[in-house]
Amino acid sequence: MSETAIGIDLGGTRIKALALDAEGNILHQLYKLTNDGDDAAWKNAVAAAVYELKYRLQNENIVVGISAPGLPNNSNTAIAFMPGRLQGLENFAWKDFLQTPSYVLNDAVSALMAEARLGAAKQKRNVVMITLGTGVGGAILINGKPYQGAFNKAGHVGHIVINDDGDPDITGMPGSLEDAVGNATIAQRSKGKFTSTQAMLDAMHDGDAFAKQVWLTSVRKLAIGIASVTNLLSPETIILGGGITEAGKDLFEPLEEYLAKYEWRAGGNKVEIIKAAFGDMSGAAGAACYAKELHEAAK
Repeated sequence: MSETAIGIDLGGTRIKALALDAEGNILHQLYKLTNDGDDAAWKNAVAAAVYELKYRLQNENIVVGISAPGLPNNSNTAIAFMPGRLQGLENFAWKDFLQTPSYVLNDAVSALMAEARLGAAKQKRNVVMITLGTGVGGAILINGKPYQGAFNKAGHVGHIVINDDGDPDITGMPGSLEDAVGNATIAQRSKGKFTSTQAMLDAMHDGDAFAKQVWLTSVRKLAIGIASVTNLLSPETIILGGGITEAGKDLFEPLEEYLAKYEWRAGGNKVEIIKAAFGDMSGAAGAACYAKELHEAAK
């Protein structure tokens, strides 16, 4: 990875951006609001982040990696399919817009790339990454390599079914893991009482029994989803990333208790659950790594 790279993580709430040097060290990082619903606003926010980092770097030999929700096209130059959110993202040519070599990757795969190349999965061979944020994403590492499958769709753990009587999610799946845990449905899950996971956790810490019930129900469903993934793929490690993991022990302690109940631990073997090393910058870091690798391979 010889070039300096800029990584952009286009989230539903915030745009996270960073610059990596040739050795994978973070040189600069910044945040901007996404303003989903106004496609000109969030596109210009991405451009402003790239411009600001370019100015700080004072380096013309730069590539840009963009981590975004949805499925990329075969050349990784744009997101080909993204239902429900970020209107204007589909088939948008970032290279032309930014006037810089640019590569696009699904946000969960980007997060896994960061962990596989620089972080918690650096020495791992078979890993599943689950990102917990506005939605729930996922990515798979098999024998040390990202597995994307046909149509670049593999790893979408958020769209497995937890409750077959539940409402359809953005892909049409009933009662999905994404709708059970993702921040986008917190108002629905809390009957309108809370608008963010953090607000619900704050209320729980203040003794709100309803907040605790809603939160633990979500964590239990996450454990059921993780146990299902272990039965299908049998990874050595599952990495949890995304903003919801900032809940810390409020997430990881009850999750371990529920997994002890639901995970099939044949021979006493159990999956290792760890927090992403990059926190909420994992998508941006992985996109930067991926952009470097693709750009160098194309030379």
